[in-house]
Amino acid sequence: MTADLTEIRFRHPEAIGAALRARTPFPGLDSLAATPSGTGSLLLIAADHPARGALDVAGDPMAMADRGDLIDRIVEALGRPGVHGFLGAADLIEELTLRGALEGKLVLGSMNRGGISGATFALDDRFTAYSAAGIAKARLDGGKMLLRIDPSDPATVATLQSCAHAVDDLADQRLIALVEPFLCRRDGAVTTNILTPEAVIRTIAIASGLGNTSAYTWLKVPCVAEMERVMAATTLPTLILGGEVSRDTDATLTSWGSALRLPGVRGLVVGRALLYPPDGDVAGAVDAAASLL
Repeated sequence: MTADLTEIRFRHPEAIGAALRARTPFPGLDSLAATPSGTGSLLLIAADHPARGALDVAGDPMAMADRGDLIDRIVEALGRPGVHGFLGAADLIEELTLRGALEGKLVLGSMNRGGISGATFALDDRFTAYSAAGIAKARLDGGKMLLRIDPSDPATVATLQSCAHAVDDLADQRLIALVEPFLCRRDGAVTTNILTPEAVIRTIAIASGLGNTSAYTWLKVPCVAEMERVMAATTLPTLILGGEVSRDTDATLTSWGSALRLPGVRGLVVGRALLYPPDGDVAGAVDAAASLL
């Protein structure tokens, strides 16, 4: 399959744009089945990590390096019942579109991938992937931006400003602006996210205030302690991120399930935890997550 994709890229690059234009769009949020709380919940598969050089999974630094294997895993995940969409950079979105895996899916384009994993400039997280105009041209449903905030790093303010502009640009197109905020600290080239309830609440407040309007802003936040108190900090639709692969999958599923019962939480965005589960069973991992919705 990867040879076929390479052949299309080599001989018929115009076919990529044609495939994006012909893709069946997501039918809309009103199509979601209602949960017991009366709201629909989303399950999105995320794979935008490679675009910033983050290929590691559970101690294997090259786990996501084989593009054919990665695409096959994503296609399998997207084909499971209860999976609504995908989050990634342009290269993977185009490859999955050519494979027919994104028909009828909600698709979000990753925007700022310039904060390369392990780089000294990681917090100067420039918008090197999708722009709002590119997202609209590709007929995607919105864009996602990573907002890492280190009060001691002057590079943070440039990323804050860029994210605010992206929120405005997406809102002008009436597209979802998914902001993923973290309070973090730097130790050389190592960036560590601070995952206390207070830290997450603070970043929610900052992310919510970006731009001229928050009408199209959604949040992507980690599942931490005291999620009820965390979610009391916002009225914005919020998706729970999957985080690192855990050996204790039962505990992970329990924490996701608890978060999904909160009224402000509207779904999960999970990548490596479902694409590279400890037992290797992608379909089983995805089905377990979908059962929580």
